[in-house]
Amino acid sequence: MSTPNPTAAATAVPDVDLDLDAIRETARANAGALLRTPVAPLHGATVERLLGRADVVMKLELFQRTGTFKARGALNSVRRLTPAQKALGITAVSAGNHAVAAAFAAREAGVSARIVIQASANPARAALARSYGAELLVAPDGATGFAMAEALVRDEQRSFIHPFEGEAVSLGTATLGLEFAEQAPDLDVVLVAVGGGGLASGVATAVRKLLPSCRVIGVEPEGADVMRRSFEAGSPQRMDKLSTIADSLAPPMTLPMAYGLCRRYMERIVTVSDDEICRAMAVMFRDAKLAVEPAGATALAALLGPLRDELRGARTGLIVCGANLDAATYAQQLARGELLLDA
Repeated sequence: MSTPNPTAAATAVPDVDLDLDAIRETARANAGALLRTPVAPLHGATVERLLGRADVVMKLELFQRTGTFKARGALNSVRRLTPAQKALGITAVSAGNHAVAAAFAAREAGVSARIVIQASANPARAALARSYGAELLVAPDGATGFAMAEALVRDEQRSFIHPFEGEAVSLGTATLGLEFAEQAPDLDVVLVAVGGGGLASGVATAVRKLLPSCRVIGVEPEGADVMRRSFEAGSPQRMDKLSTIADSLAPPMTLPMAYGLCRRYMERIVTVSDDEICRAMAVMFRDAKLAVEPAGATALAALLGPLRDELRGARTGLIVCGANLDAATYAQQLARGELLLDA
């Protein structure tokens, strides 16, 4: 599994940053609507067999409102709108989890939401978005979805809530990193899943500012490694073909702010296969008693796979970022992982 040369793009880091005071203020402003999710050690017979007596701490963001970290960025984005913008409502494009988060944020702020969701979205996520009061418009693919959202912005003057790009998004997810650094201040390294970089950009920034000696490593699916490619190229990149079970980590591009913060504060990116993700899901179920979606197991997949020897003896933090999946799909992926564990 390839990783980028950590010096290859050193001169190409965009001049973007987040202020620690602004991160703390964001946490205070959103505290009433969001949860300070707990941390817990990961231990058990399977973990010990695979890693020995590893020192692993999980940040259990799957217990966040809406079931994923995305509520943090979406709520912060909606709350920063002007009263005039709120009166006109919001829109978003999503393969699932961002639709749920945007719908939740709109309900919390008392604004209307017309959200475009891809036809391939997990049905559990679509149902959850509707339960928060959003009107969902179904698009056959991502490109059509963005065109539909653009029409809502143009024709209805709705505000577009981006799934991973922008200061409001990264400040929102930085509150997760702030919490983790406060809850586990002796971490040696944090592993965080990467899609478009909305989660990783905020987490990496906050952790590195609060715990300067702590390393932050991003983890991407092999079939959707657009951030790794961006690191190697020294600028945001696009992928035309994506293939991974971790659909919430599979945007077709990176964008300047999320990329810039990730490039500045993350040490590097490693990639994991779908088999490794399923195997990690099975470990989570056996030892942590957690039923997580693929993205939620991706950080553990890296610890069990490409980073196992490198991080032996380190106090390692894992962001368990979400758990929105229907039972049938989860059962299939869990069974795949169990077979791999027992092979």
